[in-house]
Amino acid sequence: MTSTEWVLLAVGVVVVLLAAWAVFTLARLRRLEGRVDRAWSALDGALARRAELAGAVAREHAGVLGALHAEALAGAAAQAGRPAGGDREVTENALGRLVRELPEPLRAAELDDAGWRVGLARRFYNDAVRDTRTLRRRPGPRALRLHAGRPLPRFFDIDDGLDAVVGTGPAGRD
Repeated sequence: MTSTEWVLLAVGVVVVLLAAWAVFTLARLRRLEGRVDRAWSALDGALARRAELAGAVAREHAGVLGALHAEALAGAAAQAGRPAGGDREVTENALGRLVRELPEPLRAAELDDAGWRVGLARRFYNDAVRDTRTLRRRPGPRALRLHAGRPLPRFFDIDDGLDAVVGTGPAGRD
């Protein structure tokens, strides 16, 4: 083989390796997008369950809570799934604050469990978003414009009261 043939062979190998890398990276991006979608579905379900349980507590214990607190809790639970302004994080934060302010006897174990599930689902979702954003911001995928037409997923940051807890479950669980 001549030197020209060796150069062409080397260029061909580099092109094949680059194409294989691009296909692998694009497949990984698609898997991560699917992971983000599944994590969002889980988070959305957990948020809906918490809102449903909070609304039930507001209806069942309106006399104990007082009219203003019960009405505020019921309103926040109703708005949580479909916020008027489009900012779901704000409405979920309002609901979370009202749930945490409930007296201990009124806060059912199911409502506490739903709060923990929201926290876990939010962490799984944000982890998936972080991994996707990290891969999409690397120089290779940016240069080849892999997934350039899709918007970057957004983090979902709410104050669920679990940020101070590291590696432990709810009270009473091990």
